[in-house]
Amino acid sequence: MSVPSVGRGFQTSSDLLHDQQIHREERPFRCPDCRKGFKQNSTLITHQRIHTGERPYECPQCGMSFSQGSHLIRHQRIHTMERPYECEQCEKNFSQHSNLVRHQNLHAEERPYKCGECGRASTKSLSRSSTK
Repeated sequence: MSVPSVGRGFQTSSDLLHDQQIHREERPFRCPDCRKGFKQNSTLITHQRIHTGERPYECPQCGMSFSQGSHLIRHQRIHTMERPYECEQCEKNFSQHSNLVRHQNLHAEERPYKCGECGRASTKSLSRSSTK
């Protein structure tokens, strides 16, 4: 399934329906620079930092700065070695939720092709050069 105007595929019809509802919702807060619309003024303010370059959230350990507080929190896990997201299948831990999701997809995929030299497995046939 895909939405013609967006071109993205969806796993379930409910995901497609949710996406269509998002596109129909009113977005009254418009960015004066790019005209992108937002449902909330606070989201617009965060977005405008893309145009202004403002990065008000600074890491006290290394001085890196970020446009969003959540990005600073994610970054600080580098310093603390915190890995709060655990795979329930193999108990491997990750610092970012997106990395856990990508990892969990590996458990779900069938990998019938295996390199005889290094043991790397893939969903596609591997060329010799791609495993080195």
